[in-house]
This record gives sequence, C-alpha cells and structure tokens, in this order.
Amino acid sequence: MRQLSQAGRQAVADLAQRHDFSNDAVLSMLDAVINGNGSMAQFNHPEFSGSGQWMRGGMIMVSDMFNNHLKGRIDGLCVELASLVASQPDLIRSGSLQSQSQGNQSQGTSQRDSLGESQSQGDAGPVSLFVPPPAGSSGNWWPADMGWPTSTGAQNNARYAYFPEAGRLAIDVNGTITVYDALDHQISGFSQQQSVGGSLTFSSQHGLVCVASLPVVTVAGAKPFPPPQPAPSRTATNCDGDIFQTIEKLAELHKRGILSDDEFSTKKAELLNRL
Repeated sequence: MRQLSQAGRQAVADLAQRHDFSNDAVLSMLDAVINGNGSMAQFNHPEFSGSGQWMRGGMIMVSDMFNNHLKGRIDGLCVELASLVASQPDLIRSGSLQSQSQGNQSQGTSQRDSLGESQSQGDAGPVSLFVPPPAGSSGNWWPADMGWPTSTGAQNNARYAYFPEAGRLAIDVNGTITVYDALDHQISGFSQQQSVGGSLTFSSQHGLVCVASLPVVTVAGAKPFPPPQPAPSRTATNCDGDIFQTIEKLAELHKRGILSDDEFSTKKAELLNRL
C-alpha cells in the first residue's frame, strides 16, 4: 500500500477508535477494500478472527461464524472504508471487475463519517488518504510499460491485472510481481485455492487454466533464468556399439588365456545388463 498522508493516518486512527480495532487491523482492511474496488474485501487478520470476506450490501463471512457482534463491527468498518475509498481519485476503476458495477453505484452517494465530515465543511473538497506519487509515476503496481489493464482483481494475498492488447498477465503475490504471456487466452476471471500456497487459476475460452502453465516473461522486473540444459549424452545406438566392442575385446583376451572363464562370463554379463 502507498504511504498514508497525515489526513489518511488521522482517518485510520479515528476509525480504529470508533470501531475498537487497532490501527494495524484497520490498515489491513483498508488494503483489502481497495483491492476489492470498494465493493468487497478479502481479509485476513487476527482481530477479524482470521480470514473472511465482506461485500457491500451486508454479506459478511468470518471464521468465527456465530460471532454476530464481530460481524457487525467489521461491516461498520468496511462500510466507512468503502466510502473513503470511493472518494479517492484513481483507487476505483470502472469496468475492471464484475463487482465494480455495484461498487460504482455508491460513488454518487453522500460521503459520511470521518471523511464525510471533512467534505461537508467548506469547498476544500475531499482530502487525500495517500501521499501523492512522484511526478511522472502513476502509482500502479504493475510495470509502467504494460499500459492500462481491462481487468483487475484481488483475492487473499494475490492480485492480478490483465492486458489483452499486450497479451500479458501481471500477478502480484506477496509483493513479487510476475508477468506472464497470456498466449491466446481471453481471460475472464480468477480463482485462488484457500490453502497456503494455493494455486491460481483463470477462466478463458479454453476453460479453467492454471496460471503456472503460462510462459513467464519477467519476475520482479527481470527475465527468468533459462532452465539448465541436460549434459549431452551418447545415443543409444552408439552406447550399444561400445558395449559390443568391449565384449569382443574381452572375448579376445579370454581366447588368449588372459581372462579365465569365470572372469569373462562375469564381465560379459555385467556389460549386457547395461543394454
């Protein structure tokens, strides 16, 4: 996540105090709401009873499924965070997720609570949660030369951006960005196994495809090392010929009495077993 501005830090502290969560928990949820484009959140934090999911409209799942008090606190926090995110420029992109059409409907609603109070006072406009990126920097997590994606999303510790014009797919897992060649796939959606280290899959016109099957273009901005090439080996024909030549030499030594019957038989059997 980008660096919070002073106003952003104050907004997080206010939300933490109001909903009785730590600043760290609120920051974690803020990141999840941003990744969910302001309309959903896939979160994982001890104060939220581990992993869970929130969607605008009241749908919420937590590991402690019967803890309705916790669900209410989380829902209240997420609603306020969604309002904060909706007020920020460039955080919500229209058309990038199927669920964004729902999230964008809320952008026209009045902003409330910690940020809404500041917006309603005077004509200063909404305050920025984050420190502006350096000049010339878009602040996007994918490589700058990729252009703008037509589809983005996030789940758990992974997020993706799909660039059909470039034929590229960028995936960020725990801060490591890998760019894949999308080949001829027309990507329509992603899923991630819930287990630790779970695999990523996506849907295309060819059905369900594992991301690991795509060619890797770059990892953390660098081209991947080529796989080690196997050492050159002799062909089976040449190898067989060498064995037969060796047996012929042994037979000559046996004929001349240099090798005994047992020595010749043992060595011959050993060589034949290599075929």
